[in-house]
Parts: sequence; structure tokens; C-alpha cells
Amino acid sequence: MSFKIFIAEDEEITLKHLMYALGNEGYSVSGAKDGLEAWRKIEKEHFDIVITDIKMPGLDGMSLLEGIKEKWTDTDVIVITGFGSIDSAVEAMKKGAYDYITKPFNLDELILKVRKIHEKKSLEKENTALKASLGIDRDLPDFIAKSKKMKEVINVIRSIATSDCNVIITGESGVGKGLVAKLIHYTGRRADRPFLAINCAIFTEDLLASELFGHERGAFTGAVATKKGLLEIADTGTLFLDEIAEMSPPLQAKLLKVIEDREFFRVGGTRPLKVDLRFIAATNQDIKDLVNRGEFRKDLFYRLNVMDIYIPPLRERREDIMPLSRYFLEKHSKKANKNIKGFTAQTAEILRSYSYPGNVRELENIIERAVILEQTPLVRPENLPVTMQMFQIETIDPGRLKTIDELNRDYALRILDHVEGNRTRAAKILGISRTSLWRILREKEEKG
Repeated sequence: MSFKIFIAEDEEITLKHLMYALGNEGYSVSGAKDGLEAWRKIEKEHFDIVITDIKMPGLDGMSLLEGIKEKWTDTDVIVITGFGSIDSAVEAMKKGAYDYITKPFNLDELILKVRKIHEKKSLEKENTALKASLGIDRDLPDFIAKSKKMKEVINVIRSIATSDCNVIITGESGVGKGLVAKLIHYTGRRADRPFLAINCAIFTEDLLASELFGHERGAFTGAVATKKGLLEIADTGTLFLDEIAEMSPPLQAKLLKVIEDREFFRVGGTRPLKVDLRFIAATNQDIKDLVNRGEFRKDLFYRLNVMDIYIPPLRERREDIMPLSRYFLEKHSKKANKNIKGFTAQTAEILRSYSYPGNVRELENIIERAVILEQTPLVRPENLPVTMQMFQIETIDPGRLKTIDELNRDYALRILDHVEGNRTRAAKILGISRTSLWRILREKEEKG
């Protein structure tokens, strides 16, 4: 969308000169030779900036300014005053003008003022969109913590509610590290301040630096406007650095300096910016091992690791599986406008017994898929993923104990049956070669 400027100027030569100059800067420019005509046009179309002479026939610039600020507070106004009319300029500023310029004016000076307003508005729009995309809100799902291990996590979060200490959260992918970070923020003293999150693993080093620190206009090719970074936007709040172990050593050094000095420079900047932030970091790697191997800065680790929280994988807190399953069932049933009440006994047993390598994230995907497929009031096993359907709990018969080889053959045959005899698919699911699968099946035939 183009940046729109309106010029109200009764001197025709000056009006044409300004429209031509600003048009050459890439702006969309309109104009009028008196205040009344200007007002009629401004009422019909939104403008980002209005540049108006103070003295005009019909409606003077001061009245035009008052009308604009009353109806369109987001429109910035620059007033043009005659030489020696500083009193008028001061009055205009009191009534909401963004800036003023005196005749005879320097065109480069006016263009510079327009650029500053353009950059300011671009940043405001960019930051609003950024905050929306990063989830600066209090939309927190219920935190399911029926297991002893997760209750311990909740107790730690409660214990640091009155503290501003930095935190490192560890645990496998999908366990809910981002949710825990939000809970720490929204139960703490900065709850009414911004919460911003960034995944350090998805950016190159240069892009991550730009996202975190921002950059000045002209700092590098493509930097057409000044950009605030997350450190600046999240000021007085919390910055959540997900996958912190993926951050490059040079950026680790810069982040350490921010934490220690409470200030930073934008990329290409020369003026230090003060910042007051709480840092929460997370990783699915063994960060202490990375520190010992010299792959993560020890001093940064100690600065962040004032409090550490480990979130265990779902397979180690099975008491949470069914409460989480019921929560996700209700959530996705409402979303799909379905009335699914629960799970069959066999489905529940499979859900409780599965290992969940993808943790809570995988469980939610499983439940969402089942809700989409299910046409009855209870989720049945056939609407779970095939790999889960094949998983059955077998009781031990003391009179017929099976060897490991026999269990492997039974499981291989079960999978082969589900893929309708396709040995390539069966081998892929089992994680073995076709030759190994053939050998298992041949042994079965030989032993009859």
C-alpha cells in the first residue's frame, strides 16, 4: 500500500514544486490550493501526512489541523509558516501538529521530516503485525499437570512468581517449553508487559541479529527503513529465546553483553539503547554438555541459568496422557462442530500405552486426526494412526511364555497384515531392511 501525502498550499508554484519533489521520492501525492477544497478531499480519502500552509483562503491551516486531529488522529500534520511566525508554529504544535517548517523552506529539510514520519508509521505497523504473529496475549490453554513430575514444575513456576530471574527450560521437542515460558511470564511481575518469542533455529545468523537487535536505515543492502528489534519491542517485558543452543557464538557474545550491560546497538547503529528485560531460554539439547564441549558460552549459560526447569517427556508422566487426551478431544470437537464424548476402552488403553516420541504435540495431532475421522460419540481404535492401531497390550500367559524372537515375528506379521502384505512398507515401519524382514518370516516358516 502506497504512502499517501496531501499538500494544502495556496501558492500554485509552491504546490506544484512540492508535489513533484515528493512524487519523485515515491510517495502518492495529492493537493489543493485552498483550505476548503483540501478538507473536502481529505474527508473522502485517508492520508498518512497532511502538509498545510497556515495562511490560506476559505479555511486556514490551523482550522484544517484542528479538524484533522479531531477526526483522524493517526494522520500526521506538518504546518508551513511564514518567516517570523514562530508563535503560529508553537500554537500548531500544541494543537497536535507533528512538526513545522518556515518559509522560505529548504526542500531537503521537508523531505527528511516526511521520511521520519514514514519510518515511524512503518515501524508501528510492522511491530503491530509482529506482536500479533508472535502471540503477545494471554491466550493460555489449561496447563495439565496430574503427574507428580509436572506438579513439581508448577511448584517451581509459583516459587519464582515474585522474581525477575532468568530461566532456562530444557526438555525434548513437543513437551510444552513455550507454554511453560508463557506461564512464567503471566504469573510473574511483568504479566502486564510484552511477551515476545523467537525460535533461534529458523534464522541465519545475520537475520537473527536483525530480528533481535533491529537495524538502522542503510545498515545493509535492503535496509530501506529503520527497524526495531525484539529486544526493543519487548522492553520492560519478557523475551523467550527458543532453541537457544542454535545461536551462533558471535550472537551469544552480543546477547551476553545485553544481559550484563542492559543496553545494545541496532545493527549499523551508533547510539546505545537501554533495555529492561527478563530472558527465558529453552533448548531440547543437553546444554550443559554443550558448555563442557565449548559449543555454548559458559558465561552466557550462567547468566541465563539462574533457574532451570526440566520438562519430562510424556512417556515419563503417563498420568497426564488421558487428561491431556480429554482436553484435546474437547478442544478439537468444538472446532470441528462434533459431539464426541470420549474414547472406547481399547482406544484409551492404546493411548495410555503408546510411547509418544513427539510428546504432547504428537498427542494433540493424534486426537485432532481422530476427531476429523470419527463419526460416533466415542473415538475408536481404527481412527488412530496405523502404527498405534497395531499396538496391543498382551497379558503374560505363564503356561506359554514367548521368546524375543517369537515376539518379533508376531509383531512383524501383524504389521505385514495391516499393510496388506506390502513387504517394503512393512520393513519401513519396522525400521529394518527387506532382507531382515524376509529372514524373520523365513524363520517363522521353518519353525512352522
